[in-house]
Amino acid sequence: MTRPSKVIVLTDLHLLPEGGRIIGLDPFGRVAAAIAHINAHHPDAERVIVTGDLTHRGDAASYERVRELLGRLVVPCSIMLGNHDDRDAFFTAFPGAPRDRNGFAQHVTTVGGYRLVMLDTIKDRSPAGTLCDRRLAWLDEALADRAPAIVFMHHPPHPTGFAGMDAIALDNGDAFHALAARAGNVRLVVAGHVHRTISGVYNGLPFAVFKSPVHQQPMVLDAGDTSLSVDEPGAYGILLLGERGVTVHTDDFALTTAAATY
Repeated sequence: MTRPSKVIVLTDLHLLPEGGRIIGLDPFGRVAAAIAHINAHHPDAERVIVTGDLTHRGDAASYERVRELLGRLVVPCSIMLGNHDDRDAFFTAFPGAPRDRNGFAQHVTTVGGYRLVMLDTIKDRSPAGTLCDRRLAWLDEALADRAPAIVFMHHPPHPTGFAGMDAIALDNGDAFHALAARAGNVRLVVAGHVHRTISGVYNGLPFAVFKSPVHQQPMVLDAGDTSLSVDEPGAYGILLLGERGVTVHTDDFALTTAAATY
């Protein structure tokens, strides 16, 4: 059996201008540590995918810092957007970033025989996400060749059990799942947004949600607040794409000791 292809997933960077802090934490320093860890331990990865919330406020200065940090990666990178991002400011900072024919930050790449489909779920003036008819039509086309696919999006299209975050998830998750069921080739859905490691199956479709490298959602399921944050070790996801399936890992990289063997 051939060695599986490796994809790294970073999500929810929440970069701020220099000196900015979130609950006393420095997003730049934490993301820099994550990137250094990826470079040291996963230079064999075929791609890093960043699933949105690149910045905390969607400002130009923060996007410059995102560009600086992602430029340190030794692995090719695909960049997506989340509800804290601003699409116009993003494309100003990353003018070469791929976009679809309607101007959404969506594209497809192939790794290890899998189509990696990256969606733009920004809903204007809302922390929730959506897939409008144009984006759903684009997704339908992206899945049309029936190759095995992994779909990446910022907002989970399914409940996670966190009451507050579920209130600002993808607002038309049923439409997404109906489309995925018709296509029949989606092997995994990957999301961010919740700042927690979560996995499961919804409507017959496996999913994985990953922590942020910066700050996390406290493990309080029934809280209605959507802005709760706690200082826990940062993390990123690792996907191993094999001939017979996908294996999902998460690495709380701040816990890795110098004595660890890789």
